[in-house]
Amino acid sequence: MPMNDLFGVVEPVFPARQQLAAGASLLRGYALSHEDALLAAVHDIAAQAPFRRMNTPGGFQMSVAMTNCGEAGWVTDRSGYRYDRNDPLSDKAWPPMPDVFTQLASHAAREAGFVDFKSDACLINRYEPGARMSLHQDKDERDFANPIVSVSLGLPATFQFGGAKRSDPVQKVTLRHGDIVVWGGPSRLYYHGILTLKDGEHPRTGRARFNLTFRKAL
Repeated sequence: MPMNDLFGVVEPVFPARQQLAAGASLLRGYALSHEDALLAAVHDIAAQAPFRRMNTPGGFQMSVAMTNCGEAGWVTDRSGYRYDRNDPLSDKAWPPMPDVFTQLASHAAREAGFVDFKSDACLINRYEPGARMSLHQDKDERDFANPIVSVSLGLPATFQFGGAKRSDPVQKVTLRHGDIVVWGGPSRLYYHGILTLKDGEHPRTGRARFNLTFRKAL
């Protein structure tokens, strides 16, 4: 009998890898062995290129704060959604991608069945309670042959993973500290998002969730 059964508390048990759709995998706890290096890198990047809440082309301010590292960074403003080699706040190149980022993204992609993936851009999202990300597609990259690798750190969040059309049914999956979702191939352009983040306190990140999203943008 599991120890927690003795006290009347049964924790859910998740397989190490779950298939969400064709080409889409959830790797439970895959990033945990690198959490110290990942969080240190996030703070170092943010010291060089601070988190900011960008505006959409329609003029709305996003609830999620963002920054980037790598050869290009994803940005949005009145001009539209795009990748830019320079941080628009400083007009300097985005911070270089740390080795721990590059290696983890490549290894996770390989684990999910995508070999030879090398990210050149990492969008870092910082969610605080009340922040959310509506259903959207990642389609600002030059081609869609490479997968998306998404790493969760900090507070748990409810990930929505739909289909090729916005109206398709949506799965709701809880993402926890250290989980990685990889999607590509037939699911590369599937709609996805994050429901409103609930309040809480995480021992490593406080009242926040960080999401590292690796792409091959250029």
